[in-house]
Amino acid sequence: MDEEEGRRLRAIAPEITRVTIGLMRTVIGLEPAERVPEEAQRVADKVLAEHGTDGLRVLIMSLAGWMAVGMENVAQLTGQTYEAVVDSVELTCMEANPDG
Repeated sequence: MDEEEGRRLRAIAPEITRVTIGLMRTVIGLEPAERVPEEAQRVADKVLAEHGTDGLRVLIMSLAGWMAVGMENVAQLTGQTYEAVVDSVELTCMEANPDG
């Protein structure tokens, strides 16, 4: 990432962080589960419309950071390796949607 790109992304990072936290508050525990990707898509579309691809990139970076911390916490609390936690999530996804 060059300096200009870093500046652009840092400038929108606080707003996108708030959007990310709002998305998490909305989707955690959301039922039925099918509403989770619908809400995520709504947020992604809004970020894209307001901030373009830079906004989507920052959204992904923000979500990846939150995901990593959450998965690390699960691993530490359960005594599993990071890989085992990811494998468990992957298995759950495959069971929920066996057709891919």
